[in-house]
Amino acid sequence: MDHEPEEFGFERYCDLVAERLGGEVVAFNDEFFAPAKNLLKPGPPVFDPDRYTDRGKWMDGWETRRRREAGHDWCVVRLGAAGEPRGVTIDTTHFRGNHPARASLEACAVEQGLTDQPEWIEHTDWKTILREVDLEPNTPNPFELGETGRYTHVRLNIYPDGGVARLRVHGLVRPDWERIAGEIDLAAAVCGGRVIDCSDAFFSQPGNLFLPGKSTGMFDGWETRRRRGPGRDWVVVRLGRRGMMSIVQIDTHHFKGNYPAACSVEALDVETAADELNVPDGEWAELLARTELEADREHRFEPPTTVPHTATHLRLNIYPDGGVARFRAYGELAESRVL
Repeated sequence: MDHEPEEFGFERYCDLVAERLGGEVVAFNDEFFAPAKNLLKPGPPVFDPDRYTDRGKWMDGWETRRRREAGHDWCVVRLGAAGEPRGVTIDTTHFRGNHPARASLEACAVEQGLTDQPEWIEHTDWKTILREVDLEPNTPNPFELGETGRYTHVRLNIYPDGGVARLRVHGLVRPDWERIAGEIDLAAAVCGGRVIDCSDAFFSQPGNLFLPGKSTGMFDGWETRRRRGPGRDWVVVRLGRRGMMSIVQIDTHHFKGNYPAACSVEALDVETAADELNVPDGEWAELLARTELEADREHRFEPPTTVPHTATHLRLNIYPDGGVARFRAYGELAESRVL
C-alpha cells in the first residue's frame, strides 16, 4: 500500500492532556502574567505584538512572575484520559527572553474522589517521568519518555520561572476496563482507539476522527489532498479493545464541496499488539461495502449479519479522497484481549 505517513515518533499517540479529551489544569502556584489553562489550548500559540494587559504583555501561554526567592514554579494537569505517557512537548514558542531555563515532569495515579481532599498534591506519591532538562526559547521542545506506567495527572515544573506556550503529553490511553460495559465506541480516543497508518494527511490529521463530541470545523476532521490518479485514501485504526462491531458511523459535517463520494469499512482480527501492520489486503474482511456518502451529515450503518463482526483493527476507505469529520465504531467487548 503506497502512502505518505505524516506523523512520526511519539506524536502519533493521543495527546492525553488535550482539552478536547477533558484535560484540565487543576492547580498551580502562580499565573501572574498569563493563565495556566492556556497550556492546553488546541492549535499553535499566536503572538499579538500590540496587545497588553494591566499586568504587562499579553502572551498566549502560561507565564509566572519573576521569582526573587529560591524554588521553582509548577502546574498540575488532570489527564483527559488516563494513560501511559510516551513523549512530552514543552513548547516555548513566542517566549524569547522570558522562557524557563529548565523543566521537569512528574506523574501520579490518583483514584476518583481523592483529589477532593485538601492538600492532595502534597500527599501524593509523584514519580519523575522526565528529569530536569534544558529548554530552548521560542521553539517546541520535544522529549521522548521511557517506560512510564499508567497515570491520571502530571505536574510540570519550570525552573525557576517564566513562560510556556503549550504542553502536550502524548501516550497510550489506558481505560479502566472494569468500569466499562455494554455498547461503546471502541475506536474512540478515550477508549484507547488510535491511528496506526493512513494514506494521506495533507490538510488535517486522522486522529481527529476519534475525538469526543462533534467536529467544530473542517480543521477538526481528517482531510486528504485532491487525488489526481487512481486509487483511494484510507486510515487504519487500532481499537481500544477487541470487540463485536454493531454500528459504524461516518460523519461528514462541515465537508460540503470536499466530502468523499463513497466509503467502505474493513475489519481485521489479529493478536499482534505492534503498531506496524503488514497485512495483505486479502486478510481484511468487508464490514461495510462501498456506500455513497452525502455532504455535511451523519451516516449510520449496521453491517450485514453475514459478515464477521469481531475486530481488533478497522480500515476506513474513502473514494477517491476528501474529508471526514468523525468515525465511530460501536460494539461490545469480545474476550479480554488487550491490544
